[in-house]
Amino acid sequence: MADANRQDGQNDAHLKETQVASEEILKGDFLHVMRDTVSLPDGRHTSREYVIHPGAVMIVAQLDDGRLVLERQYRYPMSAVMIEFPAGKLDAGESSLACAQRELLEETGYSAREWARAGVLHPVISYSTEFIDIWFARGLTLGERKLDAGEFLDVFTATPAELASWCASGRVTDAKTLTGLLWLQNVLTGQWVLDWQPAAA
Repeated sequence: MADANRQDGQNDAHLKETQVASEEILKGDFLHVMRDTVSLPDGRHTSREYVIHPGAVMIVAQLDDGRLVLERQYRYPMSAVMIEFPAGKLDAGESSLACAQRELLEETGYSAREWARAGVLHPVISYSTEFIDIWFARGLTLGERKLDAGEFLDVFTATPAELASWCASGRVTDAKTLTGLLWLQNVLTGQWVLDWQPAAA
């Protein structure tokens, strides 16, 4: 199968970098930072610093009336409260769908009757291995939130048009939420099709 990130028949050898050495800079509770020495396509050496990330999920959850489930959460590195779709990182050994179901329930109190995996995004390809699986959820039922210790966030709903206006005005700048809106708009117009499945038991 051809690599989806390049055109069929195209040889990427002239672009690839090869690891020569690797050094661990930081091993924290969440992030793992590395500094590698790499050989460039022209044979010269340089360093690449990057963050190893366990991966995450984002959930585009839509109520029966079409409104979207969103969150407002303070993000310390940005020193700001951000509007986002529900999301969270994968636990060790956890499947993507199980993580999406867990995070939606824990953060918002909602569980969903049906789920569809839309695709994946890589939010910071220049310095992290992080990927975010994009899930859609519908047939929502509201229950009780189960926030993690030290987690504080507001849950609210908005129409797709409201979210689009916030993205256009710069009120929403979170990369995964911008991508989620792009996906949603294409799903709503029928240009992109989702493969729905019942929630796991």
